[in-house]
Amino acid sequence: MPLVVPGINSKDSGSGSGTDSWMTKLMGKTLADKSDETSFAKKDLPQNHRVVEEGGFLTMDHNPDRLNVHVDKDGTVKKVTKG
Repeated sequence: MPLVVPGINSKDSGSGSGTDSWMTKLMGKTLADKSDETSFAKKDLPQNHRVVEEGGFLTMDHNPDRLNVHVDKDGTVKKVTKG
């Protein structure tokens, strides 16, 4: 799991709603029912989100408020985007 230190090696502004903030919270973790050192609770994601699996299909509708959580085949978060 990559080491992420807010404000040092991330662009986290502390707003809590930006992509960088979510990237800091989610990178290298798996999505699960509850949070711990290696996982993040799905219930704590914003209401307007989608999980994008590696090799999966995406709709082309653009929603600037939607959080896209990209995961690899084992469910580890690899990227977080908006749209």
